Amino acid sequence: MSPLPVSLPFADRAEAGRRLAERVRAFAVTDPIVVALPRGGVPVGAELARRLRAPLDVLVVRKIGLPGHAELGVGALAEDGHVCFDDSMLARLGVSRERLAETVAAERAELARRLEVYRGTRSAPRLAGRDVIVVDDGVATGGTARAALRMVRRARPARLVLAVPVASGTAVEALRPEVDQLVVLTAPANFRAVGEWYRDFRQLSDEHVTTLLAELRDQSAENDSERAVRIRAGEEHLDGDLAVPSVVHGTVVFALGHGRHDPRHRTVAAALRRAGYATLLLDLLTSQEWRREEETGASGVDTRRLGERLAAAVRWLRRSTDAADRPVGLVGSGSGAAAALVAAAELPDDVGAVLARDGRIDMAEDALTRVRVPVLALVEGEDSFVREIAEWAMGRLAGPRELRVVAGAEQLLSGPEDWQRAADSAVEWFGRHL
Repeated sequence: MSPLPVSLPFADRAEAGRRLAERVRAFAVTDPIVVALPRGGVPVGAELARRLRAPLDVLVVRKIGLPGHAELGVGALAEDGHVCFDDSMLARLGVSRERLAETVAAERAELARRLEVYRGTRSAPRLAGRDVIVVDDGVATGGTARAALRMVRRARPARLVLAVPVASGTAVEALRPEVDQLVVLTAPANFRAVGEWYRDFRQLSDEHVTTLLAELRDQSAENDSERAVRIRAGEEHLDGDLAVPSVVHGTVVFALGHGRHDPRHRTVAAALRRAGYATLLLDLLTSQEWRREEETGASGVDTRRLGERLAAAVRWLRRSTDAADRPVGLVGSGSGAAAALVAAAELPDDVGAVLARDGRIDMAEDALTRVRVPVLALVEGEDSFVREIAEWAMGRLAGPRELRVVAGAEQLLSGPEDWQRAADSAVEWFGRHL
């Protein structure tokens, strides 16, 4: 992303983080996490994490300075132990890597000390498969930022974003190839040092950093508590994950065959929680039934029974959680799409709206005329048969309905942009009808 003109200087790092948040929001989709470079990046990252409702952690990187001229960076050391040398700089200076061995060792010791101070006994955060937003208060040369970004890339994130309020033009160009998205609020032509672009650029202490990290950890735990649940449905017990934000406008149940751990579904659920909805990701099939389906192509459980199981889960929500006085929405996916319509027909006073996608909703044929709640169906545009039977099924519904044709609905969550569209559809639909 290209930098845009902004009002300068920033009042302080917190203000810079707040102004950065709206530019970053579109890229914080897949189980996002903010990782800040301490010390200066942490106040920026803290404001970003608050507004994105994402967890905050640190990524410790130490600059390797030229012996005798410590201010001149010739490399950087990341917390996973990898050293990123600026070999072109070393060649110009006529300095070998071997001459830096003592400096690297000293920086390893300082890095270990800071990790112990900032993270204590906590393990490093999981970065694989997530949208990782790396944050600093600014970038002058890009040496430490490059080491941090390469460390994150080695962890195989879903998407790697670098977000900084201010940077030099040379750093922007140097770091652009390292990331999937680069968000820089401004890259002044007369850039000399990061601190020049803040009115308050005071030095931060380790205590300041640890206080902010602890505050965000407490806030994250308070705002979005998740727990595993087992729900009795007839003779079976269903496994689910219930997550409740601090402010709840309603509850949405994800009716899935056996996919509650799939990051695609979790992405949509996280977006709904940010919008104020508690979420229950529920496997409608037991592990034994799922294994049978994997082996034979059929679980042996028909749509009516799946709908009954989902209805039992909705009753449990209304009886055993704070959702008793709030509407419940259903997201049905795959075999859960038809099950969601069956449950909506059975519980007209408990279910407020349904979103169905990538499933044969006509399999709920016997229940369709009794569904009176608003239903949104997402169907593939290229498959005329699927579209026609969806249109037939929607025509039998007794309540408000909307059919949206999308490209490849059965692969609707194939990439991050598709995940965002699915999340936006869910938030918009339930915002209208719950």
